[in-house]
Amino acid sequence: MGHGGHHGDGGLRDMLTIWTLDWVPDGPRGFVRDLRLRWAAEEAGLAYTLATVPFDGRQSNHLDRQPFGQVPMLTDGDASLFESGAGLLHLAHKSSILMPTDTAGAGETLQWVIAALNSIEMVTVPWWFLTKSGAADNGLTAWMDSRLSHMERVLSEREWLAADRFTVADLLMADVLRIAELRAHGDRPATDAYIERLTNRPAFKKAHADQMAHFAAADRRRATR
Repeated sequence: MGHGGHHGDGGLRDMLTIWTLDWVPDGPRGFVRDLRLRWAAEEAGLAYTLATVPFDGRQSNHLDRQPFGQVPMLTDGDASLFESGAGLLHLAHKSSILMPTDTAGAGETLQWVIAALNSIEMVTVPWWFLTKSGAADNGLTAWMDSRLSHMERVLSEREWLAADRFTVADLLMADVLRIAELRAHGDRPATDAYIERLTNRPAFKKAHADQMAHFAAADRRRATR
């Protein structure tokens, strides 16, 4: 088990645990979605430990915790959650850094979290998958371009998505939009500036470096077997 975050005085039993894979190939490194939870914990100063499930047999080796055989999962005392969006909202309720406490700001943040998952990622991930599979000219491109152009307009008019400040909505939207193939597809200067602003935050840099180090350590372990 690795660990990250800021270590407070709380007992291990009460500490957040972020679950990820023990190893992945080079391609997904820096994009496995435990990074979203690490980043949120770093922004909020929440201590966490890391736990892993084996990459080999990952589709079925943790179905008791995650019915779709995916990562990440998050445990927090008696609470156990799957889905990165659910984990982010759980962490956001622990920190006003991530989620405003006023009704209007909280509602605005929540709607943009859902938008990142349901209006953007729902299109971008299948588009990316089809592109990777050799169907570069696939039927999702026009739909995705429309969604991304709407986001470009929004981001050209404001610095943050909600409450005039950084929230968990920006964290999630930036993580959805920073995929290299998306960034190379089309010209969206406001979106690019937004992604740069978010990924230059110290909390993102630490979460990203910690994930890369976690998988690099796994390479070394596999090499010595």
